[in-house]
Amino acid sequence: MPKASALVHAEVQQFYAHQMQQLDLAKSGPWAATFTEDATFDVPTLPEPVRGRPGLVAAAERAAAALADAGERHRHFMGMLDVTERQDGSLDVRSYTVVYASKIGGESRVHRVCVCEDILVRVEGELQVTARKVTRDDLP
Repeated sequence: MPKASALVHAEVQQFYAHQMQQLDLAKSGPWAATFTEDATFDVPTLPEPVRGRPGLVAAAERAAAALADAGERHRHFMGMLDVTERQDGSLDVRSYTVVYASKIGGESRVHRVCVCEDILVRVEGELQVTARKVTRDDLP
């Protein structure tokens, strides 16, 4: 598969900057809207993959509530993006994601280091995630 052009690569970077800020600001609905209606979200912190936007909203709201209860904020930094284009125009994106946790009024630390593998598609001209698989470096 061919590597994405510099223009597409920059678009993908901007997409993730927006998406992760929505998540980190506990904007569950706008974050879920960056996924397709039938998207799958597979992360090791959940017992099974989440399917669809309603499930994404619920999962994000639970995570935001848990962080609020713990008095913490999380910040997701996605980098080292490897973007390739499929023949159908969708994009395969593999990235490294570092999640920082900050105790409100306290210290910050690295919470997790992950690999994120997404398939992005265009819906009405906008990028959306149709499938996300996250693996953690600390797990076997």
